[in-house]
Amino acid sequence: MGETKKVEFEYSQIDSERMRLNVGPQHPSTHGVLRLEVELDGEIVTEVIPHIGYLHRCFEKHCEKMTYPQVIPYIDRMDYICAMNNEWPYVMGIEKLMGIEVPEKVEYIRVIFAELNRIANHQIAIATFGLDAGAFTPFLYLFRDREFILSIFEKASGGRLLYNYYWVGGLAADVHKEFKEDVLSIVKQVRETNKEIADLLLYNKIFIERVANVGILPADVAISYGCSGPVARGSGLAFDLRKDAPYSIYDRFDFDVVTGHGEVGTVGDCFDRNIVRFHEMEQSCRIIEQAIEQMPMDGDVREKLPKKIRPPKGEIYTKAENPKGELGFYIVSNGTDKPERIKSRGTSFVNLSVLPEISKGYLFADLIMILGSVDIVLGEVDR
Repeated sequence: MGETKKVEFEYSQIDSERMRLNVGPQHPSTHGVLRLEVELDGEIVTEVIPHIGYLHRCFEKHCEKMTYPQVIPYIDRMDYICAMNNEWPYVMGIEKLMGIEVPEKVEYIRVIFAELNRIANHQIAIATFGLDAGAFTPFLYLFRDREFILSIFEKASGGRLLYNYYWVGGLAADVHKEFKEDVLSIVKQVRETNKEIADLLLYNKIFIERVANVGILPADVAISYGCSGPVARGSGLAFDLRKDAPYSIYDRFDFDVVTGHGEVGTVGDCFDRNIVRFHEMEQSCRIIEQAIEQMPMDGDVREKLPKKIRPPKGEIYTKAENPKGELGFYIVSNGTDKPERIKSRGTSFVNLSVLPEISKGYLFADLIMILGSVDIVLGEVDR
């Protein structure tokens, strides 16, 4: 375990002029239209203020004018990297309000697609994080494998990024006949590529020196800010909704909750958040293999689709373990075919709030790595 790279000193003892620098919103290292107002003392970060809203599309207000099925494509566009995962807690909430129990085959397909999308998200996260550190080749390897996953989604839904596939009561369409074989071949490919990524990037001496002991997020601070997903688990918090608040059929599968433990630096640093995502891909592969083995191929995925979606008056909050953390939807029904209110708990929005806390005292160059390690998508931050 090395020493933290955070620079500690009394600013009052140094006679220097602070500088304020704008990073973004048109900047490749902010991973979207995010503007960071950074105060610097030399090269040391003394303050970071995220400015958001450049991708704001009035999602929650739009929902009040849309029918329940029409809302799903809007949800796809929140975290557009994880559209399959986004749709799930929303349709689960309406199904609970209406008392719909979806067929077992639908539950298995939803799990498989959600875990494939989790792998695809982590592939992008690790690839772009490596790119921030100056490593280009891993980016190509991981994006190549991600294309295989998108091809599975395209065969099922017709879309490669935005799907409108999880419907209330079932799915938009059934999977193709070679679905099981195709998915298992992807799992095999993911494992083979990950071995290369571990050697090429994650355990590369240069990469470790770049990210270890940087952006340390203590567990108590992660809890205080409401962080979840790999950001929280990287700080050693073994919190995963698939285990701690099981939904769908996740209680049927054997898998581990991956946490950071200061493997090469301090618990909760940039390396830990990154390595948690890497090992979570293996856990997703385990879940997929079990689901493929158990999944029945007979059955109609559309048999429980209601002709009219008009939940009774009431309200509900449903949540799921998105690849970036807890994604929740608070839905208020007034008994019509349109929701009275929909409020989304955007994972990226919550996780981004901790950035100023974990960036102070580090070099400006480290700020780019810290932001990349949080893994945000601005569509979900702004909505």
